[in-house]
Parts: sequence; C-alpha cells; structure tokens
Amino acid sequence: MDSDNMTLRQLWRYAPMTIVLIASFVAMAIYQMMAGVSIDAQTNADLIRFGADFVLLSMSDEPWRLLTSAFLHIGLMHLLFNSFAMYFFGQVVEVITGSVRFLVLFGLSVVGGNLLSNYQSWQAILAGELPTISAGASGGIMGMGAFLLVLALMKAPIGIQLNTKSLAIVMGLNIIMGFAIAGIDNAGHIGGMLTGAVLGVALSAERRLTHRLGHFPYFWATAMLLALGFMGFWWVLQGEVVARL
Repeated sequence: MDSDNMTLRQLWRYAPMTIVLIASFVAMAIYQMMAGVSIDAQTNADLIRFGADFVLLSMSDEPWRLLTSAFLHIGLMHLLFNSFAMYFFGQVVEVITGSVRFLVLFGLSVVGGNLLSNYQSWQAILAGELPTISAGASGGIMGMGAFLLVLALMKAPIGIQLNTKSLAIVMGLNIIMGFAIAGIDNAGHIGGMLTGAVLGVALSAERRLTHRLGHFPYFWATAMLLALGFMGFWWVLQGEVVARL
C-alpha cells in the first residue's frame, strides 16, 4: 500500500485515528464559533475557557490542559496548517504503528512538549516576565515527524520507504522558524520532538532486535517510562508553582 496516495476510504481503513484527530480539531473550532468566539480573534480568557495550556493552571489543579490544549488552535491558519500536517504525518505513522500506538505517540509528544513549554514559562515568570498561553497540536505533530526521522535514520524494518533528507529538512525548517518567528512555542515543538525521537528509537529497537533476541515490547516499556517521568516532572514543577502562588 502506498500511504502517500490513499483514497479517503483507504485512509479510514488504515489510519482512522488520523481522520478522527483532524475532525476533532475542526469540531473544536466549530464549537467555539457556536459559542460566539471567533477563532481569529480569541482573547486570553477565550483560550483558557476552551482548554489552553497555561502554566499557573496546568501546573496546579488543571493538569488536563497539557492534553486538551492540543485540540484548540489560535486562528484559522494555525488550524489549517496543523490539520494538513496531521494528515501527511499522521497517516504514515498510523500505518507503521497501528492506531493505539499512534495515539500514545501523539499524546505523549503533546504532553512532553507542553511540559517543556511550561517549564520555560515558569522560568520566565521567575525572571519577572508575563506568563504565556499556548494551544495547538504542534508538539504532537513534531513528535510524529521526529519519530519518522529516527526510523529513517536507523533504517528500521517498517515496510515503508521513508525519505530521510526530506524529513530532516522539514523538521529543521520548523525549528528554525520557531526561533525566527515571534509567538511560536518552540519549547513545545522541541519537547514534542524529543519525545517522538525517543519512541522512534524504541520502535526501531523493537523491530530490529525481535528476530535476534525474541520479542520485547520496547515501545510500550519506553512509553510507560516516559509517562512516569512526565508525571514526576509535573509533580515537582507543580509543587514549586503552588508554593509560590
């Protein structure tokens, strides 16, 4: 199967969660509009109301924002860009990993990106700067891109030919843009990339070593360790935040 040229029927068969996630992004925007909010003119209060990531809330009694913020986008162009990126990256990742691992990869990359973003935001607050509010699926998407790049670099036996050069260029450009353009949450991008890269190494090891050493669930073991590590990081940072509120 050529995952780059799927019909809609094939996409639903082989990558249904990719469609579900894109639909959820659009549904959130429609829900906001029905509630009287213009997605191109959202206030900070609007963003917080609909689940954006905000360090003083995410690192206190509303940790669910670390995940829900991925479904909220700041402006129509942000929504369209992330939806297209999810389509192109998501279908390939989901074909390689299956739907459950795909969702785990996306979710952990989102949380990992938001945790790094919150850490940076908290350090800014301590330095006397104003806290930032972030939203969007970019951390999860960057995690998927890094995941594919690692698979390509490690030549993992995944049944699909990946273009290492193209992936490296796309990921590199995204990071450069994050530093060059104001308003982009580059910490979230980098945190998502690091998470995706670690899971890419884990899946590569699982696919390569199974034939020689027998099956071991490297991906799931790594995902569990990441989840526990993220919980520990959140616990430590929220303790510091709450102590200073």
